[in-house]
Amino acid sequence: MSDKIIKTDAEWRDMLTDEQYHITREHGTERAFTGALCDNHADGTYQCICCGADLFDSDTKFESGSGWPSFYQPAENGAVGETEDRSLFMRRTEVHCNRCDAHLGHVFPDGPQPTGLRYCINSASLDFVDKDAESE
Repeated sequence: MSDKIIKTDAEWRDMLTDEQYHITREHGTERAFTGALCDNHADGTYQCICCGADLFDSDTKFESGSGWPSFYQPAENGAVGETEDRSLFMRRTEVHCNRCDAHLGHVFPDGPQPTGLRYCINSASLDFVDKDAESE
């Protein structure tokens, strides 16, 4: 994985929409079933909206019914990290981009095999690169 990306608050605000900034830099959450990538079924790679790191492959995406894009494992490049989240009187595991520390969502132990995990990710924290568009 590439070197750590560090930007000022003003630099992040300049490059992100208000929603993207709120979710990735302020640990926000988009409303369920509103994200642009929730119903995306194309083959490709989901990247960090902030730094372009490859985070998830479409082969690991599944329909969780949660209202957010869900994956059973991150890309095998170490791009996704985890931290304990004790906000809102809950104990959860937050997932973030290891390259730029963007908040992505949370991981839960109720996903399908082979991992049994559900990475519940905000669409606004992702960019999708279609496999067919890449090869053109």
